[in-house]
Amino acid sequence: MNDLRDLYQEVILDHNKRPRNFRIISQPTHKADGINPLCGDQVSVYLDIREGVIKDIAFQGAGCAISSASASLMTELLKGKDVNEVEYLFNSFHSVVTTDCDCPKGLGKLSVLAGIRDYPSRIKCATLAWHAMRAALERS
Repeated sequence: MNDLRDLYQEVILDHNKRPRNFRIISQPTHKADGINPLCGDQVSVYLDIREGVIKDIAFQGAGCAISSASASLMTELLKGKDVNEVEYLFNSFHSVVTTDCDCPKGLGKLSVLAGIRDYPSRIKCATLAWHAMRAALERS
C-alpha cells in the first residue's frame, strides 16, 4: 500500500511542478473553460483536431495539485488519439475516480488518481479538465 501511495504522490507532484502541455494553442479548433466554484480551480483546455485526431492539446489555468496534475496527465494521454476514443477514456477515468472498480486499460499513469474516490471533495478537482475538454468537443 505504501508503494502505491508513494507512486501516487510522486506522479502528482511531478505533474504539478512540471505540467506537460501547459500553454495556449494559438489557433485551436476547439476550446472550453472550466471552473470549480467550490475551491476556485480554473482551467482552459485547447484542442487542435485534424481529420478526427487530436494533433495537439494544451491547458492553462490555476488550481490545486490534483487539478493541475490531472490536466497534465490528460493532455499526455489524449494527444494523438482519435476523437472517437475520447468518450471511452472520459468514462473510464470518471469511473476510476468515482467508483470502486478495476482500472480500465488505456489510462496509463492516470490510474494513480484512483485513490481520489476516497476523498469526494477532490473528485471535482481531478475531473475539471476532463469536463472542459469534453465541453470543447461538444461545441464543434
